[in-house]
Amino acid sequence: MKLPLALLAASALALGGAMASRALPPPKVNDTLIAGDSLPKELANFGFFLDVSARERSPGVIGYELRTPLYSDMADKLRYVYIPEGTRVVADGDGLLQFPVGSAIIKTFAFGEGAEQRYIETRVLLHRADGWVALPYRWNEDQTTATLALAGARLPVTTPEGEEISYRIPNKNQCKTCHSKDGEVIPIGPKVRNLPGIFFRSLGEGGRIERFPETTDPLPVWTERGSIDDTEALARAYLDVNCAHCHQPGGGASNSGLDLRWEQDDPHKLGIRKPPVAAGRGAGGHLVSIAPGDPDASILVYRMDSAEPGIAMPELGKSTIDHDGVAVVRRWIEEMDERPGAP
Repeated sequence: MKLPLALLAASALALGGAMASRALPPPKVNDTLIAGDSLPKELANFGFFLDVSARERSPGVIGYELRTPLYSDMADKLRYVYIPEGTRVVADGDGLLQFPVGSAIIKTFAFGEGAEQRYIETRVLLHRADGWVALPYRWNEDQTTATLALAGARLPVTTPEGEEISYRIPNKNQCKTCHSKDGEVIPIGPKVRNLPGIFFRSLGEGGRIERFPETTDPLPVWTERGSIDDTEALARAYLDVNCAHCHQPGGGASNSGLDLRWEQDDPHKLGIRKPPVAAGRGAGGHLVSIAPGDPDASILVYRMDSAEPGIAMPELGKSTIDHDGVAVVRRWIEEMDERPGAP
């Protein structure tokens, strides 16, 4: 017996509605790609986000901010971490979190606001069994996909202050320049002292951290610097985040003898009255890294306040001068006691 077409159509609609009403399992991050040895061609292959615009996170991907962030030509940065299910992060003191194998750290660089915001690149750090791998992904003009850019790229960008720059997406080897310590690639941003408590609560809610850390010496919140009187803390935090990944023992610039880490308390290693190892063009004719009371005689300020290749510091990651950062470091040096031997 044949059913009328109208009845068949109604039955099909009813079946379709019933199927649509069933909750589909949420998409999952591709753990195999993260922990494997391949280099995925597109960012979307990892499954970190639910949509092509990378605005909505997949389950297990947690957003976070830093108390004092790295300066990158005034780019907005959207930061995320992924911790595989059944594993936990370990906090060891105030330093870097220890991430389990299979974790990923994701950072997208963007310019513009609201509907006008455009993604430029997304960098990922993948924790594999043999260590961390750093990969850069470049977003297309349509903002629909980010493709692996092993060779890096140069793109014209207008900064929030209206400055036209040639923005650099680092190549795979340049990623290692900043993320290297003792020859190994490591994360540099997610340190306990530079993360807000809400981030650890988010990890705890998902059972993804061994214990809630309590830092005894947190970095100041950079966005609140206008109300912070401790100039030294602001300047030291800025140098720790923007310079110390290279200027520390085992870092890419360890041969300079400078150690700009937050925890360093030796004035000479911080550069106070310290002559440069090599007094080349980058020294600008100045005699010491930091001349107490005289920022204009300090190599540190001279290099921070330049955008000229061969002089500018940091060498990678920016094409413009961070005037706010320079101002804080200048004020810190101005406030130092000029007397020889003074603390």
